[in-house]
Amino acid sequence: MSRNPARKSRPQPTPTQRALGLLVRREHSRKELARKLAARGVEADEAKAAIERLAGEGWQDDARFAESLVRSRAASGYGPMYIRAELGTHGLSGEAIAVAMDGFDGDWKQVARDLIRRRFGEGGPDDPARRRKALDLLYRRGFDSGQARAALDGDD
Repeated sequence: MSRNPARKSRPQPTPTQRALGLLVRREHSRKELARKLAARGVEADEAKAAIERLAGEGWQDDARFAESLVRSRAASGYGPMYIRAELGTHGLSGEAIAVAMDGFDGDWKQVARDLIRRRFGEGGPDDPARRRKALDLLYRRGFDSGQARAALDGDD
């Protein structure tokens, strides 16, 4: 079946429309949004103007993005060191990262415990080799030694 030649093709979306299309799916940092727009062929100046406009209208907010990322990663079993490092890759200031991390109302030890339960069962690792694996997992996921030990020992 051929296309109807009388039909007009859709006009190309503007850089602002492209950026808004990304933002309605999930929060994005300014840096991430600029990268994605560039990958879609949007010139850097146009992308910057679109991002500025959307930020001014409240559609894009790095602080809201950071809070969302902290909640999302913590829910997935990542610790504060991992999350802090990931936030840094998004071009956020140290202050913005600190505010987002301080705004997390969960308990990092509990996040670590939940991860261990999901991976090793309710009883946790039951022998030294599995305890070592559990510790390695917690360290890779960005928990410090106090949080990791508390998760394995059940300490508060």
